[in-house]
Amino acid sequence: MNLHEGPDSSPGSAGRITRRQIILAVVLLAVLVVSMDNSILYVALKTLAEPSPVGLAASQGQLQWAVDAYIVAFAGLLLSAGVVGNRVGHKRVLLTGLTCFGVFSALSAFSRNPGELIACRAVLGIAAALIMPPTLAIVTRVFPGEARAKAIGIWSAVVGAATALGPIVAGALLGSFWWGSVFLVNVPVVAVVVPAIWLGVSDSPERERRRLDPVGVALATAGLVGIVYGVIRAGDLDSWTTPEAYAPIAAGLVLLGAFAAYEHRVSQPALDVRYFRNKGFTSSAVALGILSFAMLGAIFGMTFYIQSIKGYSALQTGVCLLPLAVATILFAPRAPALVRRFGTRPVTVAGLLLVALAMLGLAALGSTTTIWYFELIMFVFGTGIAHVITPTTAQMVAAMPADQAGTSSAVNNTFRQVGGALGTAVLGSILSTVYRSRISPDLKLLPASLRVSAESSITGTLQVLRTIGGPARAYIMPAENAFMHGMRIASTAGAIAAFAAAVIVFILSPPREVARHDRPELRQDMPVRAMADTDG
Repeated sequence: MNLHEGPDSSPGSAGRITRRQIILAVVLLAVLVVSMDNSILYVALKTLAEPSPVGLAASQGQLQWAVDAYIVAFAGLLLSAGVVGNRVGHKRVLLTGLTCFGVFSALSAFSRNPGELIACRAVLGIAAALIMPPTLAIVTRVFPGEARAKAIGIWSAVVGAATALGPIVAGALLGSFWWGSVFLVNVPVVAVVVPAIWLGVSDSPERERRRLDPVGVALATAGLVGIVYGVIRAGDLDSWTTPEAYAPIAAGLVLLGAFAAYEHRVSQPALDVRYFRNKGFTSSAVALGILSFAMLGAIFGMTFYIQSIKGYSALQTGVCLLPLAVATILFAPRAPALVRRFGTRPVTVAGLLLVALAMLGLAALGSTTTIWYFELIMFVFGTGIAHVITPTTAQMVAAMPADQAGTSSAVNNTFRQVGGALGTAVLGSILSTVYRSRISPDLKLLPASLRVSAESSITGTLQVLRTIGGPARAYIMPAENAFMHGMRIASTAGAIAAFAAAVIVFILSPPREVARHDRPELRQDMPVRAMADTDG
């Protein structure tokens, strides 16, 4: 019997688990593994930087690509995946994505070199793109009115918390197993979720007849890849002025401009740019993108700080990030009540300001800073995340037609993934560039073969210096200071970005309520009934 919406599955049913709750639980498991893979690799980066057989001897640039290959592929195909789900059914697309996700998680675990790992991560990103839009589409279809607002709040909490849970799960696994175990953890979850969805979730009877937009998707994906490649290359070369860095960035920007122009002209675009006429939609997209920019960029640096500077194990590193997950899980489901009382704009602005404050807190870290200060920063960070993801997700869903729930989810996730990819690339490259510029003069006396490894990352530097021993150990402190200086600048850049997003949201977002789209045909079924349209 399919677990579909019906009179007997009211969310208000007391004393028993309802069908809707079971559907939500199954869908959230799918969301959990996909969102965790955004960050589950971070704690393993130090291990991957070590030589075989412990790791893959990956350079700083290869480590960034191992993270960003997943995110870029994820972001590039989300819009098409949303359209495909609207056309052929969200259940089918979800099952296809989950199956591929399970297979390539296993293949990622047994990668023999950084290139293989990066390739497998890219395919995982494609599979993730097929998974995420159907999850929010199913939630939007199954839950009506106020129940939908609460369900979206829980969905948002899982999305935000899973990113923080990724390093925790990875740390627990790396304490007992090899680095590939961080991918194998996905396999049993997929093995449970696929049959549960196959047997228990009904597909939507409605089908949208929109055509796919391969040209638009190709332009968007190529543009994003160009920018990310150029930014990471700038970090590898310690220069943002070399043609190898700025040429791909410039080409990427041109391609994204061509994407926007093409989407404005085509009759059935992957991303309807007319949605950006809605100020609430635009401000939510900006908030989600910059939130992910700051969060994933920060986690990239934080894991190196905790492991290489503080000397914590992989498991201890994961535990140190626990307050981030706890705060997100605690506050995200409660955010809709604040939105109903105060409005989307003040809640979102407050969340972004908390994120900016947390980034400034990271900028103030030192090698001898107490870990309790770091834990406080993580809790503030998670609190900010919870009060950005929930209201902005609801506002973006409200701005789009109810029959395009898959596309709504795809747009939401696209901005988050693009922000995350750029955050890892930009903040990671800033950290890398500053670190190398500071440490390279101290490493000139090393043999050329060792100097390459030593300059690759803080992990590489410390490993080489400790292996050589003797007088070389005197450079450990300069290396740690160079890393902290790079992290300070990168964190400050993230704080500035979060503050800028708060200003943009304050200017653009409607002052009180979640706004609907200004086109009459889109004035449908709000996720939060109490919020009326005031978008001028």
